[in-house]
Amino acid sequence: MAIIAMGGCSSAGTKAATATAEAAPERNFNFNADSAYQFVTQQVAFGPRVPGSASAKACAKWIEDKLKSYGADSVTAQRTTLTAYNGDRLDITNISAQFNPSASDRVLLLAHWDTRPWADQEADADLREKPIDGANDGASGVAVILELARHFAQNPPKCGVDILLVDAEDYGRRSDQPQLDEDTDSWALGTQYWLEHPTLDLDRVQYAVLLDMVGGKDAVFPREYHSEYACPSVNDKVWQAARKAGHGKRFPDRLGGAVVDDHVYFIMARIPAIDIIESNNPTTGTFPPAWHTHADNLSNIDPATLRAVGETLEQLLSK
Repeated sequence: MAIIAMGGCSSAGTKAATATAEAAPERNFNFNADSAYQFVTQQVAFGPRVPGSASAKACAKWIEDKLKSYGADSVTAQRTTLTAYNGDRLDITNISAQFNPSASDRVLLLAHWDTRPWADQEADADLREKPIDGANDGASGVAVILELARHFAQNPPKCGVDILLVDAEDYGRRSDQPQLDEDTDSWALGTQYWLEHPTLDLDRVQYAVLLDMVGGKDAVFPREYHSEYACPSVNDKVWQAARKAGHGKRFPDRLGGAVVDDHVYFIMARIPAIDIIESNNPTTGTFPPAWHTHADNLSNIDPATLRAVGETLEQLLSK
């Protein structure tokens, strides 16, 4: 994903500030943060999941097998070959599944499972050509969704839940190369293809929630700019669920950065979608410091962050 500077919007508030005293959660949760952390660990163990690599192929099969083992319906692996901005040919796999397929009201949970082929934010130029682990940028969102799926067979969601795990999100133009205005479309290639060839019934999807970089230490998730501009009512649902789950401090009611991510292409396709992403880190002002570096590894994953996001979604889907 790429971030677009929006002047002072990263510090602008959209709602009244969340109270400093955290409300007690309204219910007990099934989401297990240690299990979600293990899902991150298992993905990282495959090695960098660069599209078309042996590591990526092995991880894709693992994700498919996990969803099937949890009783998901219509598990589909969509395979195709795409061309990246630099001419690289990418063999990609988008994976979709359903829970409670007969439900007419459906929420789509979305994450990318591929990893960055270059560490273009590394200070050491010698390390920039090596692919990254992508523990946060890729594995964390998938891990939260898989942990939710693990409970759905025994505790079916009240609404229908569609799952989409996309490939080739992170093959966008390198930040250490000249940027062009049209380079924003070099990102989210798997999602762009999938929206043209969907494997789920999009007419039944009320809205989509994208998870990206949802496992970092001390991460907080302000409202992403494009999400708030296009789909404020969906943001309201998610941030209200966070407060009810006792995680209002992790989901501050203010505006964050503007991110070119998978959800933007859903919005362009007139499907309401929002992005839960760390986009206003206090150190960088944008993404967390480990973004697109070799520091994006297991040492920067915090089970407490995974828990906050997972329980927020469990709360959201309980209604």
